[in-house]
Amino acid sequence: MKKNFPLQAEGKHPDRVLEAVKHEIRKYFKRERNRAVPKGADFWDFDCKVGLTEDTAEVVRVSAVIEAVDAAAKSGAASVYVEILSKHGVRVIKARDTGSDQEPSEI
Repeated sequence: MKKNFPLQAEGKHPDRVLEAVKHEIRKYFKRERNRAVPKGADFWDFDCKVGLTEDTAEVVRVSAVIEAVDAAAKSGAASVYVEILSKHGVRVIKARDTGSDQEPSEI
């Protein structure tokens, strides 16, 4: 999804417009996560950018998209650009620290 959301609409309260934008973003995430995952992938991952325009959009984490939209609205912007591209992700299992530096205790 690459979309420029207006944050001010004539005849509508700005808070309601902001809530509608956030709802549409959350709905998109949910719809994409419910799609069938391709073979060899474990989950859907997302590349996200948020900014006032497409040129000034900055990369943000999935958990920070809504916060970035809120920040743009609080700054008084007339619109906000949101780019969310889905990709398949593979879980990486981290190796546990075996504690080889410590000696085993005798009982």
